[in-house]
Amino acid sequence: MMSFSNTIKNTLAGLSILISTLSFSQDPEIKTLPLGERVPMIQHQMEDLNGKMYNLEAMSGDNGLLVVFSCNTCPFVVGSDNFEGWEKQYNDLKKFAEKNGFKMVLINSNEAKRDSDDSMEAMKKRAQEKAYSMPYLLDKNSELADAFGARTTPHVYLLNEKMELIYTGAIDNKVDGKRTSDENYLKNAIEAKASDKEIKTTSTPPRGCSIKRVKK
Repeated sequence: MMSFSNTIKNTLAGLSILISTLSFSQDPEIKTLPLGERVPMIQHQMEDLNGKMYNLEAMSGDNGLLVVFSCNTCPFVVGSDNFEGWEKQYNDLKKFAEKNGFKMVLINSNEAKRDSDDSMEAMKKRAQEKAYSMPYLLDKNSELADAFGARTTPHVYLLNEKMELIYTGAIDNKVDGKRTSDENYLKNAIEAKASDKEIKTTSTPPRGCSIKRVKK
């Protein structure tokens, strides 16, 4: 039987995650991209873990590109006692995306933590430990995150072959305590696009820790 102290501890941890999500996702100053429009900065160069420069346009697959804003420490990414973390799905998502004609890239925009948990060296260590199978790029000064209006880690943007936004938000609904069934928003959108079908859910609230920007 779980002790009273453990019950309180788990409850507080869950509330902490919920507060973190809600407080940031309601930030009125962060404006995400409109659906259906061509995204900006598709030729913006970003460095990968090996010092190679990439841009979004060159990385796209036949059907498009899955862009995931991520990081090294957020419990929504790496997991916690109350949630396994979406990072655990990354390699599977990459395989699923490629099977359906999409490429995938991870973007680290946590500029305010660039001298600590989200440095290039920390990114290299995390990618090696978790065997990332997709490029992991450093978004200097959060420039791409600002252009996209990315709010959280993770925050996903699914782009079609024309670099137009066709889905944005959360990967799935696994942090929704009121859910009655699993909703794989991102995979459903990928499958629908690959099958030339309508994407039924094109936008969901992003769930995660706030992207750590440097105040300007």
